[in-house]
Amino acid sequence: MDLGLKGRRALVMGGTKGLGRSIADALAGEGASVVISGRDQGRLDEAAAALKAKGAASASGIVADVANGADMDRLADAAEKALGGIDILVLNHGGPPPCTAAEITDAALLEWFQHIVASPIRITNRLLPAMRQRGWGRIIVVGSTGMQHPIPTLALSNTLRASIWGWLKTLSGEVAKDGVTMNVLAPGTIQTDRVTQTTTKRAQQLNISFEEALAQAAKEIPAGRLGVPEDYGPMGAFLASEKGGYITGSMIRVDGGRVRGMV
Repeated sequence: MDLGLKGRRALVMGGTKGLGRSIADALAGEGASVVISGRDQGRLDEAAAALKAKGAASASGIVADVANGADMDRLADAAEKALGGIDILVLNHGGPPPCTAAEITDAALLEWFQHIVASPIRITNRLLPAMRQRGWGRIIVVGSTGMQHPIPTLALSNTLRASIWGWLKTLSGEVAKDGVTMNVLAPGTIQTDRVTQTTTKRAQQLNISFEEALAQAAKEIPAGRLGVPEDYGPMGAFLASEKGGYITGSMIRVDGGRVRGMV
């Protein structure tokens, strides 16, 4: 299936590894031009070279820290300059440390609000007007199934991701008539550094080994296995494509059936 991504220009935040990289890989494989961001120029350069090898029309990396609002302005401007405009924006960032709801502190709440809510909104506000003017745009939030089914060890993430989901659901209705779609792509338990972190926390809480905790997690998934990044990225490319143009304001789960709710 030709997704119609040749000639499209994408900015993928946090695109050197994990879920962001999996979407960048899928976009590159469809011939899109890709700019990725991260905090290490060496890793960005290595990833950009790999994206070109996968078929990206062009690929480059820009250093930016989602913890710094001014970096979001600079990233948006530099990405537009590099590609001549941005058609596809993938909002992605690291997750906060595991904790229970009772362990959330004011300091942690404010720190991670910047990462998960303020910076994604800021860079979207910077790039969205041009998308609306052109009559075409795609915005994808790399989310979490915790946005629908709270994860006990990730209370801070659950709390703040609910905010960005509310924002997206509201804004998607405002811009749909302008040809801009906005969706959350929610991963289940996919083998990334983040899952290693949360599984380690779970193992400590249950006083079991890391391997036992990982096996328990797999048993909770109807598919019978943990996901891999290659399971996730292709759906991102579809949502970013011409074929995905009638999907907006939605949360698409890639979780092997783990969330059992019907909503």
